[in-house]
Amino acid sequence: MSIAEEIRARLSALNAESIELFDDSASHAGHAGAAGGGGHFELTVVSNEFVGKKSLERHRMVYQPLADLIPHRIHALSIRALTPDEF
Repeated sequence: MSIAEEIRARLSALNAESIELFDDSASHAGHAGAAGGGGHFELTVVSNEFVGKKSLERHRMVYQPLADLIPHRIHALSIRALTPDEF
C-alpha cells in the first residue's frame, strides 16, 4: 500500500467529504528528513467531525491515526482541517 493510500485509509474514521493529499517530497530532495525516506505532504481534510472543534483539536484528530508513521514514512505534514461550511 502506498503512503497516500495508507493516509487515506487511516483517516477514514473522520468520515471526510474530501481528502486532498499533495506529495511535495520531490521538492525536498536532499533534505535530512527526505534522506531518511520520510515524505513531505500537504493535506486538506473536510469533515463534519470538525464542527465545533478548535484548530488544535482538529489537528490532533488528524495526527492521532497517523502518529506511528511520523517521522519515518511522513517527515512533514501540513494540515488544513475544515468543516464543509468552511471549505
